[in-house]
Amino acid sequence: QVDLVESGGGSVQAGGSLRLSCAASGGISRPYCMVWFRQTPGKEREAVAAIDSDGSLNYDNSVRGRFTISQNNAKNTLYLQMNSLKPEDTAMYYCGAGLGAGYCYTGDHLRHNMDYWGKGTLVTISS
Repeated sequence: QVDLVESGGGSVQAGGSLRLSCAASGGISRPYCMVWFRQTPGKEREAVAAIDSDGSLNYDNSVRGRFTISQNNAKNTLYLQMNSLKPEDTAMYYCGAGLGAGYCYTGDHLRHNMDYWGKGTLVTISS
């Protein structure tokens, strides 16, 4: 069993930065896909950034150039550095982990490919 625990959310003004963390316990077998999602009320959970066990990165157009996904394998931790934040980035952010390979790119399919989910951390951006 893998547990994912997000942290680092909070409230900042537009233009600010936050770094989210997702600590994984229990170990995730390779190959895998680790993903940051976000969700606002009434909308589907959307993938914003993904990284696979080979280190390949993929971003949604809405965050490319502002967000950076990374992982520290020694610490079993996934990160999302968020810069130049906008009010429309306000959401609950979740990390997910999926087993296997060949699907680790942002798109609607990703939320159906996750095997494990965290409980989320809230990010609020004020204008």
